[in-house]
Amino acid sequence: MRYFAKIILGVGVAHLLLMHTACNKLTEAPYSSIFTDGFYKTAADAEGAITAAYGPLAGLYNTAGTCAGDLSSDQIYPRPVVGRDTYTLFSYDPNYTTQKSFARVFESPQNIWQACYAGIENANWVIYKVPTTAMDPVRRDIILGEAFFLRAFYHWTLAKNFRDVVIKVSPSINIDSAIVPKSPEADVYKQVFADLDQAVLKLPTYTSAIQKGRPSKEVAMALYAKAALYIGKWDIALEKAQAVIASGKYTLMPDVTDVYNVSKEDAARQENMWALECESAVPGFGAQLNSLYGPKNSDAPAYGAATYGSLFVYQSFFDSFNPADKRRKLLDTNYINKLGQVVQQKDITPVTKKGVLLKKYMDPVSPGNASNVPIFRLPDMYLIAAEAAARISGATAQAYGFIKVVRDRAGLPDLSSGLAQQPFIDSVLRERSWEFFGEGDRWYDLTRTNTFMQVIPNAVNDVYPVRQPQPRNRYFPIPLDEVNANNKLEQNPDWK
Repeated sequence: MRYFAKIILGVGVAHLLLMHTACNKLTEAPYSSIFTDGFYKTAADAEGAITAAYGPLAGLYNTAGTCAGDLSSDQIYPRPVVGRDTYTLFSYDPNYTTQKSFARVFESPQNIWQACYAGIENANWVIYKVPTTAMDPVRRDIILGEAFFLRAFYHWTLAKNFRDVVIKVSPSINIDSAIVPKSPEADVYKQVFADLDQAVLKLPTYTSAIQKGRPSKEVAMALYAKAALYIGKWDIALEKAQAVIASGKYTLMPDVTDVYNVSKEDAARQENMWALECESAVPGFGAQLNSLYGPKNSDAPAYGAATYGSLFVYQSFFDSFNPADKRRKLLDTNYINKLGQVVQQKDITPVTKKGVLLKKYMDPVSPGNASNVPIFRLPDMYLIAAEAAARISGATAQAYGFIKVVRDRAGLPDLSSGLAQQPFIDSVLRERSWEFFGEGDRWYDLTRTNTFMQVIPNAVNDVYPVRQPQPRNRYFPIPLDEVNANNKLEQNPDWK
């Protein structure tokens, strides 16, 4: 698998914010600053700066970008390791970062916070400086479009995890501009939409010539549709999702299992609109998902070279599939070990006799933790359109038509006709669960619809026989380190 670009860690300016994070409680005035007057002069500078804005995606999707939500939901659970089971059990230490105590901050909401603001900072410098860079104006516009898209994506990611967050739309030129208070969720989404308006104007429509891992105009519209769905702007969600579908630039893979087949990843980009694309070579960036989901002790070569048996699928979720559903082939209750022997379900993991394996991140050719991580896939647009259409006008023929496309590919019969509005919407949400499991999607469907309190207590097994979320678990707490580093930042009210 190939990562979209060699990542540079920044252009120097991000260290100003880090300097403040470490020192803002001191009263001594800073005696030095970092300036960027010598940078952003050439096309190469601009290319390096936009690459730096992508860099934090590698940290975000190493684990936390999917697992912080997935381990909270009703599909995936972890081997009961302290820190990793925080989400499943909805338990936090006083710092709101249990993972910090166990050297797993990269799996935590703190990682989401830090990675997103690092990306926003780097995107802000691009937007601030690149307009005056001496370079080809067409390429300059594309770079700016990517920066607006990334800034929107990072802000949206923060909002869906923490709700009210800091909006940053200018670079941290000095300490005063680096320290900003939170804004209401509605204002965050206004900024997301404003940035996406710019991204849609500036980004090129999709062709195979676009560098892998870079967004197209259609990807920006996909984020627009999903953000609108999350904030309840059904008409916009429907409009943007339909626009992506109507563009014809992306199509569903005929066989859903091919979307995750490492040998077919180039072809799968017809559906996999935007992903963290990882590198099988060493050195190279990757996500550790294939190592977490693969069997213990690297026992199944088909899953990867180094796997630990850390994450599994609830038996109840596996049982929820129609046996004819082709997506169930992406789960398994046995595996073939290094000796060519079939290991039955009772022996998959010592923590339970009902472990179920997830196969979406299998990578038998990888020397380490390399797995492409889907972020936006075309089926999302069909299911967003189905839900938005139903919320506007009920279970119309149009709404049925959108969900039918996804069900047909899965090998399922049509939904029952004549469903009322809410039962149809419930069917769309179930379809989303079966389509996007293990991709960091389900938890946010439960929180945006505020149904997690009803669903999660029933998602139990012999490893986690009791799960008791509280209303405040709808959003993650802001880690205390972040609150202490910004004297204008307040903890979310439910977590005070």
